[in-house]
Amino acid sequence: MVEPGIKTGLNIHIDNPAQLGSDLVAGAVAANAICKKPCIVFDFGTATKATVLDKNGSLIGCLIMHGVKISLEALALHTAQLPHINLEKPSRVIGTNTVESMRSGAVFGAAGMLDGMAERIEDELRQKATVVVTGGLASLIAPYCKRSVTLIPTLNLDGLRLIYQKNQTSDKK
Repeated sequence: MVEPGIKTGLNIHIDNPAQLGSDLVAGAVAANAICKKPCIVFDFGTATKATVLDKNGSLIGCLIMHGVKISLEALALHTAQLPHINLEKPSRVIGTNTVESMRSGAVFGAAGMLDGMAERIEDELRQKATVVVTGGLASLIAPYCKRSVTLIPTLNLDGLRLIYQKNQTSDKK
């Protein structure tokens, strides 16, 4: 379990590091080890998150927003005529039926959000950043991004492995 007191090798510069989710820490540890900085890690899971590493590899902040599937579920639950749908690759941007339109909105919307948020983060950093995507829906979203992104499906697991290695003692009993 990643929790306060665990050695990560990551400098965390946020208001309350104890509130930082272990998934964000693990992804940042891996990105810090393998990616050119500054770096933005977008994690497309239940929630969509972005973690920002500055040019020195310090974690300087995050974004948390609705997940793609949760958004679709909310539409189905809280509107009268929108159905529950399976999330699949959209066939086109402009949908010609309800299901196609919902898929397109979800996938192209998430890709557009990544493009736009990465640009805004870079503006705040005042420099270009490496953009990494991970999480359960990353492979669905990444191909539709206009900007160059690096897909690393195992990023969080890679980070957990690195954290585990940093916390091993030299004596093997």
